[in-house]
Formats: sequence, structure tokens, C-alpha cells
Amino acid sequence: MSQEFPAYVGVDYETGEGESPEAYPSLEAKIQQAVEVTREALETYETPAVMWTGGKDSTLTLYFINEVAREYGYDTPVAVFIDHFQHFDGIMDFTERWADRWDIDLVYARNEDVGGYVDDNGLSAGDDVPVEELDDHNQRHIREILEYEEDSFPFLLDTYVGNHLLKTVALNDAITEYGIDGIISGVRWDEQEARADETFFSPRHDPDIYPPHDRVHPILQFAERDVWDAFWEFVVPESVEDFPEGYVPESAEDMPGDVERKDVPISPKYFAGFRSLGSEVSTEKTTQEPAWLQDLESTTERAGRAQDKEDLMERLRDLGYMWSPSEESHKAPCFDNGSCRHWSSLKQEYDSSCLNAAAPLRGWFAGSTS
Repeated sequence: MSQEFPAYVGVDYETGEGESPEAYPSLEAKIQQAVEVTREALETYETPAVMWTGGKDSTLTLYFINEVAREYGYDTPVAVFIDHFQHFDGIMDFTERWADRWDIDLVYARNEDVGGYVDDNGLSAGDDVPVEELDDHNQRHIREILEYEEDSFPFLLDTYVGNHLLKTVALNDAITEYGIDGIISGVRWDEQEARADETFFSPRHDPDIYPPHDRVHPILQFAERDVWDAFWEFVVPESVEDFPEGYVPESAEDMPGDVERKDVPISPKYFAGFRSLGSEVSTEKTTQEPAWLQDLESTTERAGRAQDKEDLMERLRDLGYMWSPSEESHKAPCFDNGSCRHWSSLKQEYDSSCLNAAAPLRGWFAGSTS
């Protein structure tokens, strides 16, 4: 991919600025916005990709992408799974199974240098990785970008160096390898403070930090409860034969008819009580109840994750991983109208008769203009 961001991209990077989930007061309004953002992304970017973790948010995002692509005749983007080597058991099996069911081209982003050293030396999570044993590419990120001065770092995802090498560097390398110009991801405003200032289209154009590309966030406006409502109203009934719309199971065994838990496009960890899927070594569940039955409004979604993860996200913003154009940082790029080209986005008109949450999602497209 060129170090210059392509001039054919003309999106409004300010769309969604200063908004919150309350600006979209119904599930219908949230879905309409997700469809609009997704359609604009698939129309605009030549080589888009979706980040898919197997979690609820990225799976919902992938579902919207599939529906929009099918309805309007777009190619379905490749799905990029960041393999940070510390996943829960079954997560990769889950994504591979549903990639096959949904006919998704699934590729893996890995920091092979770090992973190779760990494998060759039989390291486990938390063991030290000597900086000098890594290649020049990773050493540059550690010394020059992170300005990390220690001789080694722990092999842990939820640490400053570990997260950057295992996720950010791996993703950046995949962006370069596949020539990706737009990464579609499932971040949400309410998920954590570090994401509250994101916009629907967010630039990452500084070649000194990452391969120039945009981030696209179709479900920013969804609260955690909205995500689960969308699953039981749309995603699951559309994906699982004979699954009734709006049926909400109370456990993995509480499935309608002959449906089994493995037939549902929801990670088994959510059935087991996890609300957020981080790394296996740093995420715990806080209750035995399935995620959607828990008190989502009065408790923290990421309560089961390592405490330092929230501080980590703030620091990663400075390195571009979660950066948004409203910020000023000595490490984050500064944009002006000349470099970011704030053009108005093309909004699609949707027939108000389609705004019916009980109808299959395809109903959203039936009355739309092409």
C-alpha cells in the first residue's frame, strides 16, 4: 500500500463527533445507522477488511457487512483475525466454523517473530522475552515508537509492549500485506472511555506510525444491551433455521426445538458468563449467568479483565491503535483540512416502513434506494 492515502476516499471524518448512544434512541435507529455506514464503507474502499475476534461486537459487525454486501452486490471483505497466541480455547474453532458457514475469507494477522521465539523456547504467558532476540522490525517498535528501555518484556497481551507487538504490529503488517485501505471494526462508544471520542470514519494516515488506512465503526452507537437485542431479533434467527425471532435462551441448554448451542453464532464463553473476551490469562467471568441476562446497565462490561487494561488503552491511543482525530498527542498525527479532506458522506435514504425491529434485517433493504 502506498504511503499516501488514496484520493478516491471521500468520507466525512467528523460524522458522529460528539455523539453518544442516546443520539440513536431505538434499536431501529441504531441498525439504520449501522447499515448506512457499512454501505458507504463497502462503496468507498477498494480493499476493505473487517476485524473479527469472535466476540459479540465484531460478529454483529460482520453480520451487517454480509447482509449489506449480499443485498447491494458488493464483494464481502476479507475478515482479519488477530492471533495474539493467548485466546480462550475454542475461539479460533468458533471463527473458522462460522467463516465456513458464512462463506467468509478468513486470514490471520500474527507477529510471527514474537510467536516463533515463544514457541522455540517453550515460553508461557508471563515469561520474559528478550528484546535483543527479536528482529529489527519489532525492536524498532519497542525502542523508537514505544520508547521502552528495558531489556525484556513479559509475554502478556494486557501489557504495554505485549499488546502493541501482538495486536498493533500484527495488524499493521496485515494491512500492508493485503493492501487494506479501510478496516471495519466493532468498537462501541459505551464500551470504554478510550473509545468515547471515536467517529464512524476515523483516519489513520501517518506513515510513521502505521500503514495509512481508515477505521470504520458501524456499531459505535450500540450499547451492550442493544448488541444482544440485535442478536436475538436478527442475527440468530437469520442464521439458524427454525430459531424464533426474539427467543432469548436462559442457558446453553435452553434452546428451542432441535437447535443446539453450537448452532448459534455466539461464542460459548458468553453462555458461560463472560461479557468481554480478552486474553485467556487475564479475563475472568463475574457470574455464571449468560452475558445477556446479567445486569448490563449497572455493572462494567470489562470488569473481568485485568485492571491495567484500561490504562493500557489510553496509552495505545497515543500510538494510533485507538486514536481519534480530535486528540492531540506528541505521538499521534495531527490532521488539518489539507491532509484529511473533510468531505460530506453520501447518506442513503431508507423507507420508514422498513423500521421494524421484529422483521428480518433483509426488510431494511427492501425499501431502500439503490
